[in-house]
This record gives sequence, structure tokens and C-alpha cells, in this order.
Amino acid sequence: MGLVLFSLFSVIFLLSIEAIMGRANPYLGIFIYIIYPVLFLLGVFLIPIGALLERWRRVKGGDLPPYPRIDLNEAKTRGLFFIVVVSSVLLIGVVSTLSYQAYHFTESVTFCGELCHTPMEPEHTAYKESPHARVTCAQCHVGSGAGWYVRSKLAGAYQIYSVLLNKYPRPIPTPVHSLRPAQETCEQCHWPEKFFGAQLKVITRFSHDEKNSVRQIRSLLRIGGGSPTTGITAGIHWHMNIANEVWYGATDPQRQKIPWVRIKDNQGRITEYFDRSVSLTPEQLKKIKLHRMDCIDCHNRPSHIFRDPDGAVDLALLTGLIDSTLPYIKREAVHALSQTYPNKEKAREGIATAIDSFYVKQYPKIHKTRREAIKKAIAETQKIYQTNIFPEMKVDWRTHPDNIGHTLYPGCFRCHEGNHVSGEGKVLGRDCQLCHTIIDQDSAVPKPTDVAAAEKFEHPWPLLGKHAVLSCNQCHTRGRGMVRECVTCHVQPKGAPMASLPCSTCHLKEQHLKPVKPCASCHPNRAELHLKATHAAADCTTCHLPHEWQAAKREVCSGCHADKSNHNPKTACRDCHPFRPANKK
Repeated sequence: MGLVLFSLFSVIFLLSIEAIMGRANPYLGIFIYIIYPVLFLLGVFLIPIGALLERWRRVKGGDLPPYPRIDLNEAKTRGLFFIVVVSSVLLIGVVSTLSYQAYHFTESVTFCGELCHTPMEPEHTAYKESPHARVTCAQCHVGSGAGWYVRSKLAGAYQIYSVLLNKYPRPIPTPVHSLRPAQETCEQCHWPEKFFGAQLKVITRFSHDEKNSVRQIRSLLRIGGGSPTTGITAGIHWHMNIANEVWYGATDPQRQKIPWVRIKDNQGRITEYFDRSVSLTPEQLKKIKLHRMDCIDCHNRPSHIFRDPDGAVDLALLTGLIDSTLPYIKREAVHALSQTYPNKEKAREGIATAIDSFYVKQYPKIHKTRREAIKKAIAETQKIYQTNIFPEMKVDWRTHPDNIGHTLYPGCFRCHEGNHVSGEGKVLGRDCQLCHTIIDQDSAVPKPTDVAAAEKFEHPWPLLGKHAVLSCNQCHTRGRGMVRECVTCHVQPKGAPMASLPCSTCHLKEQHLKPVKPCASCHPNRAELHLKATHAAADCTTCHLPHEWQAAKREVCSGCHADKSNHNPKTACRDCHPFRPANKK
């Protein structure tokens, strides 16, 4: 009885505190809906057990008959019977109410996101800023029905154990392998058979120059969709499991490397595609776990979105949270966000110091006259860091791949990179027009453009040679705002002879395709081998073939040594006969 009264009054007391606070608290909720109700039920369970034990003791002592006498004609018996009935009704009401509230509490965003504060902070923070901020965690992670509710709570028991003993990984790995199928969660709100056609998407980017120059790209996304009943299945949403089945096998936990794809179309035709750049034995193929493609394979970060510094600052500039008229604010904010900080407090200090000191040194007049705009820019930059970067959990925009698009991560290019080929020679296309049509791209006011005339995407600066055929993510995996410098991607090896020289010394214009500057102008002293009669007239690049065009000139030995009988025609001479110094035989 003591446990019952203690837990009951404790619940009432904590509910009063929560009502005064005006908001739900996850730690109070644990006591209100889980700990004290368990003590309450324990007390309720012990009361009849104690009564029975006491009765048995008295029966053995001869104080009571073996069986109780129940005579409602006696006033005392009627009173006891009334108390038992009323107490039972109240007990059922209290237990039902607490059970109902406990169910809703354990399904709430507060319970999921705030109770395990440290491990769930990145996901909970990103969730509150996402398009699904009004959808509860349980609606996507659990869904309806008692079966998945029980399954999620059993999985949660191990998670509580991991948090209590500090055994959880940093960062929390994705994807969630026990996630309920998208057909039973996402498609309860999103209509999978609806044909959407094409939709306009406007991407606004700000440059790293003094004026934070704006550039817009307007494109039509070929969303498509549909089902056989609507008469059309096309576009990006052709991949949805409506009339087509797309299966794939991934070789990595995050499902970014996909060497095998199988497609079954609405006519029942099955086609298998293999990545010709990957060599897998039949045994290795059998070990690959197969997945049927659904919404989450592309929309894998629908709520927990961690934005890269450049993209997050662009959004803040577009919405006016950061004043775009502050000189170089885009460059300085991205630079401050891209630094490594041990924790959030150091990040707040570092961001404030970096941006403020820049204007103090470079623009002292603006620092005095526009102090409030600078303060607001600093505060918003700090918020961007707190929303997207979590050093304690080792989480940022590079941690969890986002498969929508193909800028920061391969995304579509996991399958549509041009290497997946079927047995009949059919290639999974890489044509940009399959998914979108560029309408217009400029840095000024949008101009009327003929939508039918599809334009090719124009990079902010010309991409030459190898860079013209690279996938976007191969450069932008470090962030969206690339500085136009070679060292942004290519780290110079320490101790290399030319490490102290600027890249442009050797890589002039089309130097990576065809030399435009004689090598001897920088390397006048050539070894004895190069002064031999057979090689004196030869250009340095005859043997020293730089970069991409090395393969094209691989057979230059055949100019003098034309007779290559009994030689492998696919092997260059130097593969077997490397040039040696003259003093060696």
C-alpha cells in the first residue's frame, strides 16, 4: 500500500510540475509514465499477495476459518465489498490512463529525440529543421500496428543499454537496416501512383567574391511517376515499386557502391546490369545482399538533413537571414564553418572571432556602421554550425551520404555513371536529360527562355580535359563551394621537386593534353642517356609522358623499333625494356 500511495502521489506531483513548466520534459516523463507506474503496479500486485499470506497464517493459527464468509447482509461485509469494488474501478482507470499516456510518451518526439540527448542530438536537431518536422519520429520509424511497436521497443531496450554504458557508435551508422518498408510508412502520406509530370526547380548560389554575386539555375525535374492504371510510368519516379521492380546489390554498408542491378519492367522482362569497372567472381556476387529499391534508396535523408557549409550559407543569404550586401560574407562564413573545432562552444567562439576580425581588419568603416548586420550574420553562421555539425558525435555533411541528386555524393551516379552494362550491351544511361532539363542559368534577372530548347549545364568556370568528364561529386564531395585553385582538390606531395612552384608553371592552358612549353626551358641539364645519338633529337615527352596523354603515346618506341615480332601487341616496349643508364649493360 505504501508503494501504491508513494507512486500515485509522486505522479500527481510531477504532473503538476510539468503543467507549471508548460512543456513536456523527457526526464520527468520517464518517472511519470514508466518508473512510478511500474512501482504502482508492483504495489497493487503485492497487496493481494500480502493479504493471502496473512490469511494463510491466521488460518493455520486457528483464528480464521479455511474459507472466507461473504454475507452482504452484514454492514461490515457490505462496506468492505464496496471499498473493494470502488478501489478496483479506480485502479483500472488509473492503470488504463497511465498505460495510454505511457504509450504516447514512448512514441513522442520528446522521448525519441531528447531522452538520449547526446547520441540523438544530431538527428533530433536536423529533424526540427526538416520538411518533416511536423511528422513524429514513430510515424516513419515505427508506423501503425502493435507488431512493429513491440519490435521497436525491443530494439530500444538494447539502445538504452548502449547509452547507459556508453557503448553507442559515433556517428550512429546508417542506413537503419530494421526500418519498416517505405510502402507501409512513406506511402501512407505520399501518393505513389500519382503522375506529377515535370516540376520547376530553382537553385540559387552565391559566389565567394566581394559582392556575393548571385547565380540561378532553373531546371525542369522530370518527376514523372504513375502506374499502369493511369496509362503512363515515366520520369524519375519510374523507379518506384508500382509497375517495375528494381533490385540491386551493394558491396558497402552505406549502399554507395552498386555493382549489380536487375530490372523487371511492367511487361515482365528482366534485365541484369553489371558494373564493368568492378570485377566480381560468382562467389562474391552470391554473398552480396540484395535490396528491392524503394523511396528510401534515393530519399534516404528525408528528415535528418545535414547541409554542407556552402549550401547552408546560400540558403541563409537567399532568405535574408544573412545580409548579402556585406562584402565577402559568403566566403568568410563558409571558411569559418569549414574549420575543425573540438566542441560547439569553441566553434561559437571561433566563428565569431573569424568573421568579426575580418571586418575589423579589412573593412573598418563597415564594421562601425553596420555592426548589427555583422552580429546577425555571426549569429546565423553559429546556428548553421549548431544545426549541421556535431563534433561530439563526429557528424557533419560528409558523414551520411545523401542520394538525392549527385553533387556531394554519387546519388544517381551509383547506377547511372555509364559503367553498368547488360549482357546485350545495353547501358544504364548517363544522359542528364533523363532526369532534368536546364531552362536557364545566369547571374542576372531571369530571362524568358524557350523551355523546349534544353541547355547544357554551364559550370561557373570552364572545365577542361579530365575535369570535363568527372562526376560532380568527385570534386564536390568536400563541399559545394569550390575555390578555383588546384590545391583545393590536389594536395602537393611534400619534398617533390616542383612542390614550391605554382601549378600554372607546368599546367599551362592545355598542358595536360598537349605540352605548350618546352621541357628543356625548365630542365636544361639532361642526363647522359638523353644525349645519345638515338635520343638526342627526341622531345622529352617522347619518354616522359605526363598525365592523361601518356597512354596515347605509349607506343612511341615503335617509331625506331618497328619490328615487334613475337611481342605482345598490347604491351609497350618499355614495359619489358626500360631505359637504363649508359654504364649498365
